[in-house]
Amino acid sequence: MKKRGKLFVFSAPSGSGKTTIVQSMLKIYPDLEYSVSATTRKKRRGETEGKDYFFLSEGDFKRKIKADEFVEWEKFYDYYYGTLKMFVEEKLNLGKSLALEVDVKGAIKIKKAYPNSVLIFISPPSMEVLKSRLINRNTETEEDLKKRIERAEMEMSYRKFFDYNIINKDLTEAKAEVKKIIDKEFYREVINGNKSD
Repeated sequence: MKKRGKLFVFSAPSGSGKTTIVQSMLKIYPDLEYSVSATTRKKRRGETEGKDYFFLSEGDFKRKIKADEFVEWEKFYDYYYGTLKMFVEEKLNLGKSLALEVDVKGAIKIKKAYPNSVLIFISPPSMEVLKSRLINRNTETEEDLKKRIERAEMEMSYRKFFDYNIINKDLTEAKAEVKKIIDKEFYREVINGNKSD
């Protein structure tokens, strides 16, 4: 029987460098795959169905909520996002581990469903640094920027519920710390045998 994979769940305020860190981990670990979320937002240029997201209509998404097909789901800025149970189970049963990028509330729901999952929070060095990173990205309107900063303050208050909190002051150091965590958790799984969730 194949050893079940493990879930590594990443949350962070927008602009904390989470996606960059997750992408670098996917290059290091061949048994770690990106967990593809479902969303109701429109496909952007260059995005691929089933690789970037599973693009669903709002009606389909709501039907899946009713049918309890999500491990977690949230509504952000008029769009729904969620992690499909079937996708997660299929990968875990194949022995693949998954890196999930979800919001803080979604991470807590995943931990309840999969107690062996590893929750990693990526913090900015300070709110001031985060604000300047978001401003420098120059991708938000002033109103969106205000929303993101308010949301970031809420997200930071959830740090205490995570297994690990990495402060991304220096990207190279933050990546090294996350790699250390993944190594430790994979090693622990080998030592303890395969406890199923």
